[in-house]
Amino acid sequence: MNNKPVVIAVAGGSSSGKTTVVNSILDHLKDYQIVVIRHDDYYKDQSDMTMEERREVNYDHPFSLDNDLFYEHIKDLIEGKTIEKPTYDFVQLTRAKETETIEPAKIIIIEGILVLEDDRIRELADIKLYVEADEDLRFIRRLKRDTLERGRTIDSVINQYLDTVKPMHYAFVKPTKRYADIIIPNDYSHDVAVDLINAKIITILNK
Repeated sequence: MNNKPVVIAVAGGSSSGKTTVVNSILDHLKDYQIVVIRHDDYYKDQSDMTMEERREVNYDHPFSLDNDLFYEHIKDLIEGKTIEKPTYDFVQLTRAKETETIEPAKIIIIEGILVLEDDRIRELADIKLYVEADEDLRFIRRLKRDTLERGRTIDSVINQYLDTVKPMHYAFVKPTKRYADIIIPNDYSHDVAVDLINAKIITILNK
């Protein structure tokens, strides 16, 4: 049996359905220890900035993320160490005071729009997935999420999408598709892709 955990990286555009794919994997592998680490929790701390300055930050650029800490935490989990994962306050736009204790597990899923952008993180992943969805559908999902869950106005979501989300998607997110082992079109059912991924995960674990 393989003692090293299986690391699965799930990338794709904003609101492409990454969480849906992750949940499908979780549903099919309930008998295994699994931990999910979301890249969004590793946005940099901005407590020294005003709210106006925080709103001006480009959250779809790789520089907005603390990849050094993210990389170290994934490595620690692979080595069987417990981590104190940061959490992010999307209303205050800065790192929250609370951390989350994450125990090591046999399967580690890392998820976020830019998880395949940093070569250090890519090298830790055994399986790299890219979830793809129609651009209009992604925008509608994002608009719903940010207004309902993150207290944003419709105008602010639209402006952010046009100013940063869309251009950054083409500059940084979409190019990482070339690193993926499997590309999942999430406009339709992705059951076959998830079945293949789960079979591969079990194969790696049983080596």
